[in-house]
Amino acid sequence: MGSAFMKYCCCCCSTADDDDEDDEKQPLVPQDPLEYFNREVQKRRDEETNLWSEPGDPSHSERQDDRVLFGLLQARTKTPMGSTGYRRLSVGIEAMRDTRREVRDKWRHILENLGFMAEADSLLNVSAGASHDRMRNAPAARDLLHTLHTETSLFSSRETPPERYLLILDRLLYLDVADDFLAKAKRFYPPMDNSEEDEPGLAINLPLLLARMEAKKGNAESEDENGGDGNLSDRS
Repeated sequence: MGSAFMKYCCCCCSTADDDDEDDEKQPLVPQDPLEYFNREVQKRRDEETNLWSEPGDPSHSERQDDRVLFGLLQARTKTPMGSTGYRRLSVGIEAMRDTRREVRDKWRHILENLGFMAEADSLLNVSAGASHDRMRNAPAARDLLHTLHTETSLFSSRETPPERYLLILDRLLYLDVADDFLAKAKRFYPPMDNSEEDEPGLAINLPLLLARMEAKKGNAESEDENGGDGNLSDRS
């Protein structure tokens, strides 16, 4: 498995030529290197923490689940820390992150069982710069993702599987271990009946939570405006 992973790494180096050409067009030294470095570190930290379903979408608006998580994060930045609203938003954010981490941990378990003990994290890492245009076996990866979605419990049957795993499957196809991965996935995580999955009523209704927070924010702004008009009328 180690030699297969080296094969993948060497091929990745060959695709770096396009990146080098793009880099040549950029200034060698940013105006503020420290700010640039901090921004890149924060970006990578956010990617690792949030595990975006569509990592190549910088707006996080193409998929509903990414859109909801991004909306919760944005709403929390505008909510006073320590308030009830802040705590509710944090619960929703962590619930979504935990769900995504659980899926990633299942994939790591299978990869480690296949012998990729040291390479699992690298194979599962998908950066914002990942592009479908660079996929070598996109149709096969798409078919395999559909099979994993319908014939295993790696993903929730009620949601579309995250696109980030399409890119990972492309890597596994190149390493010629995709069929082995599928066999292990069927063995370790067989499909569950709908009744066996988490009941929707027991899960946190994240879109509803976000809608309530936005409505509450709108009501507060309206009250402020009405309060301001009232004060002016009192003064007059």
